[in-house]
Amino acid sequence: MLDSKEVNEALRRNVALLSKQTEREVSMMPATVAPLPSVEQVKRIVVLVKNIVFPDYFNKRQPDEGIRSYYIGVHMEELATLLTKQIAHGLQFCEDCEAIRTKEQVYTEAERLALSFIDALPEIKRLLYTDVQAMFDNDPAAPNFGEVIFCYPSMNAMTHYRVAHKLHELKVPVIPRIITELAHSKTGIDIHPGAQIGEYFSIDHGTGVVIGETSIIGNHVALYQGVTLGAKSFKYDEQGNMLNIPRHPILEDYVTVYSNASILGRITIGHHSTIGGNIWLTHSVPPNSKILQSKAVDAGFTDGAGI
Repeated sequence: MLDSKEVNEALRRNVALLSKQTEREVSMMPATVAPLPSVEQVKRIVVLVKNIVFPDYFNKRQPDEGIRSYYIGVHMEELATLLTKQIAHGLQFCEDCEAIRTKEQVYTEAERLALSFIDALPEIKRLLYTDVQAMFDNDPAAPNFGEVIFCYPSMNAMTHYRVAHKLHELKVPVIPRIITELAHSKTGIDIHPGAQIGEYFSIDHGTGVVIGETSIIGNHVALYQGVTLGAKSFKYDEQGNMLNIPRHPILEDYVTVYSNASILGRITIGHHSTIGGNIWLTHSVPPNSKILQSKAVDAGFTDGAGI
């Protein structure tokens, strides 16, 4: 067993070293000393949205509208308070917020953004119920809507995405990405909050799905596990900095993409098209297309010959 003095000295030495901020550490932190966003509090924000949007599923069922209204009101008040605080903390990362410098200005702007989000909740609810319908309609293994809402990882991911996307539209820094990464870590479904996804969207199974920032997805689109809507290449400015320009696919209405297909680059998949599994696609296809793999060749071996 090591001597206690030796252990304590090692602890003190490393505490002293790790307490000093390096130049790189300082360069990566916001200039202010205000508190940073809390991942746990952001997680609570999504829970509150679920309680409001799916009140009969994530709260005790309340047939009486008055009682239901009371509980939704309680959750709404907590949501407004938490969201305002977390947005205020996240505004430290805003690169275009020179006009809001004082603490009062920051919290005023955060409250405005939080209320704008709350005004969008009825539309977020409408979109999420279209997603529930699409997932139920596209999966014969779904016995009822409740199982979709309670159990489907894709529904969990879409709830996080719909919340994050609205905050992204409001130009809230950091918080939207925290929200979608919470779903990513839990479900394996990686949807950037900047992606645009229409109504009646479904993902079957979902594990390994990647939807990039500038993807545009129409209505009634269905994806299967392992699908990637990614970038083919990146462009740089004269200083060698990567440009954030549209670089992900556009999927028009009623497109189905089967498992492990990779659709890359700023290309368009025309409406009512089907993209088969394990396809690598880097060019646009017209409406009503059906893109499938070549048929496998059944070549037998003779005399012990290998491939």
